[in-house]
Amino acid sequence: MSDDKDKTGHDRKLIDLNEPYEVRDWTRSLGVSEEELRRAVADVGNSAEKVREHLRQRR
Repeated sequence: MSDDKDKTGHDRKLIDLNEPYEVRDWTRSLGVSEEELRRAVADVGNSAEKVREHLRQRR
């Protein structure tokens, strides 16, 4: 997904694993490793809400 500065709200709802800065920011925000983030996205898709819920259930 390309970064569209006019759609920042939409960008924050999705996790783009192809952008290193997004991987860095999401791992910090969620308190997980890159491996855990990638596994969660593989399991439930790139919706930040679904990834958060998935990670909560795993703890």
